[in-house]
Amino acid sequence: MTIAGKRWMAGVLAFAAAYQGVWAAAFPLSFYNDFPGPGLHWVAALGPYNEHLARDVGALNLALMVLSVWAVRRKTQDAMVVTGAAWSIYNAIHFLWHVVHLEAFRTVDKISVATILAGLLILSVLLMLPVKERL
Repeated sequence: MTIAGKRWMAGVLAFAAAYQGVWAAAFPLSFYNDFPGPGLHWVAALGPYNEHLARDVGALNLALMVLSVWAVRRKTQDAMVVTGAAWSIYNAIHFLWHVVHLEAFRTVDKISVATILAGLLILSVLLMLPVKERL
């Protein structure tokens, strides 16, 4: 894996964080009612609305977005490892919680939640792998 490939992965993570972060921090009730998109209710299916919790999720994702953008711009193995480690902690816990609590979702949403969160976790772990040296 090259730094260019890792920069792409960090960019995908930054985009995911920006999407969730801006929405949850700026519009927490909308995030609760409509995440991940119109007609879907992944957050609302899991319990009562809590503005504080929704805004905290937004803030966390915005912080991860800043770290990810920094890694994309920094272009070093160390930046990728630190970014991957931070994302891996968040994504591993997030993924594990959701796969244990899928009963609230329809089948298509169960598959979507598990697939998306697994993909983000995989990207996080891949960021920590060594960079392939060019010969």
